[in-house]
Amino acid sequence: MSYGIPGVPLLPPGGPGISSVPMELPKDVVRVGEQSLWSSAQLAAGAIANTTTRLFTTPIGQVGQGFAVALTLSETNLKEGSRIPAGLAYDTFGCAFIWYPVGANLMNVLDAQNIYNHGILSWDFLQTVIDVAPVSLVGAGGGIYGLSVDTGGVATQATINNGAGGLWVYRRHPVSLPANSTFNMLLRFGTGAQNLNNATNVKVALIGAYRQAVEIA
Repeated sequence: MSYGIPGVPLLPPGGPGISSVPMELPKDVVRVGEQSLWSSAQLAAGAIANTTTRLFTTPIGQVGQGFAVALTLSETNLKEGSRIPAGLAYDTFGCAFIWYPVGANLMNVLDAQNIYNHGILSWDFLQTVIDVAPVSLVGAGGGIYGLSVDTGGVATQATINNGAGGLWVYRRHPVSLPANSTFNMLLRFGTGAQNLNNATNVKVALIGAYRQAVEIA
């Protein structure tokens, strides 16, 4: 039986009841893109044993998290403290930890070992705390490395930074932060942590993708 002129069938190849074109246009579109969220805190020199530092509480342009001045883009890119904005969900598939001394202080190997050996990262939601991993195992960590510099006539100095370990936390099972959700990250130290020799900045970066529903009709 012929359903039309040759080469132009009136029914799709799958037969009756199967349409290759939707009968209605979609009412909304989900926009997806990769982005990082980061937040920093300043740890004062001195005792850090049995302390908890809360990150992702202070948005850009405000003072908090140990800093005496308003946070800039170097310290955070949060628009709202402790909260994912409305209409914007965020899926975290990587987590990184970075530390650096305050001002012109040299990176101290003892402080680096102290932070990496005793620091623990945890999620802090409204009603529960979920441990992530020791700092030394979080992405962009993996230990410390350094470069000795002979300053010529002055004692040799060493520049220490965190290792170039790859991201691995949440690569297989991302953490979803829905729109309007409240969260923080905690940096916690146990009893064995020693005093910091210098004031130190720590930065936690969440690497992931945002999802935003966009109405088109």
